Amino acid sequence: MSDDDFPITVFHNPACGTSRNAVAMIEAAGYEPKIVEYLRAGWTHDQLRDLAREAGLTFRALMREKGTPAEALGLLADDVSEDRILDAMVEHPILVNRPIVVTPKGVKLCRPSEVVLDLLERRPERFTKEDGEVVKL
Repeated sequence: MSDDDFPITVFHNPACGTSRNAVAMIEAAGYEPKIVEYLRAGWTHDQLRDLAREAGLTFRALMREKGTPAEALGLLADDVSEDRILDAMVEHPILVNRPIVVTPKGVKLCRPSEVVLDLLERRPERFTKEDGEVVKL
């Protein structure tokens, strides 16, 4: 099966170890994913709506708190609307947790990175994360 028959897109932050591990697992399985560095590319409202819907996640569930301005923007209160979170994510792409992986098998927020294996047709023979953890395949 060629990569054209099984396209994979990773919304990736190269500064994130979980994101790097997910990309490395995909590549170790023999795929060449399309990498979207969303901190550079940014997001659109429609793009995030589609990804969240396909992943079955709310924007609140997709929001990253650690290392982001989420608290300073007042996004952590229980009464903050999904629309306000979405607007903030478009304005501040770092608020979107990563990596989000899209394959013909679905869309998932791949945290922990091993979640990506559920989205692949084939798996790597073996995989060791950056921190030395051996992934059970």
